[in-house]
Amino acid sequence: MARCVALLRGVNVGGVRVAMADLRAAVEELGHTDVATYVQSGNVTFTAEAEPPALARGLEAAIAEACGVSTTVIVLTAAEWEELIEHNPYPDETDGTKLHAVVAAQDYTPDQVRAARDLRDAVREGGSTDDLTVVGRVLYLHLPNGMGRSKLAEKLGRSRAAGQREATARNWRTVLALQERLRG
Repeated sequence: MARCVALLRGVNVGGVRVAMADLRAAVEELGHTDVATYVQSGNVTFTAEAEPPALARGLEAAIAEACGVSTTVIVLTAAEWEELIEHNPYPDETDGTKLHAVVAAQDYTPDQVRAARDLRDAVREGGSTDDLTVVGRVLYLHLPNGMGRSKLAEKLGRSRAAGQREATARNWRTVLALQERLRG
C-alpha cells in the first residue's frame, strides 16, 4: 500500500467541470482508501496498491465514466512527491505563487527540454526574468512577476514541442499542501 497523489489536467478551468465529491467517489469506487481532494483544480490524495501508471489509466477511465470528463491523470507516490520537492532548483523563492511544478507522466525528452529552453531564451531577450529548469518529469517554472504576467508561461502553454500538452502545473503553495496531505 502506498500513499499517492493524482493530478488531473485541465479540470475546473475553461468550462471543464468536475465536482470534487464526484471525483472522490470515483477514486473510492476503484477501491482506494484515505481519499481526499485539495482545492478545485483536480488534486486527489489516496492510498492504493497498484503502481502509478496503472493507477493513472484506471483513474482516467473512472473519471470519464463517473464525471463525463476525459482528462489526463498523472499519479505520483508520496516518495516521488518528496523527490519533486527536494529537487526544487529555486529554494530561495518564498512566494508559493511564483514557483510552479509542471509535472508530466514521463520524463521530458531532450527535444522537449531544448524547446522549453528556447522559449525561455526568447522571452529573456525581451527583458523577462522568468526561468525554468527541467529535472526528469518535472519542469520547474520560476515566474518572479507571477503566472498571469508571464510571457514564458503563455508560450509554454501553447507549445506542443515543449511537452506541455501532456503535463499539468501546480503552484508551489499547492505542492507543499499536497506534501502535508501525503504525510497525513
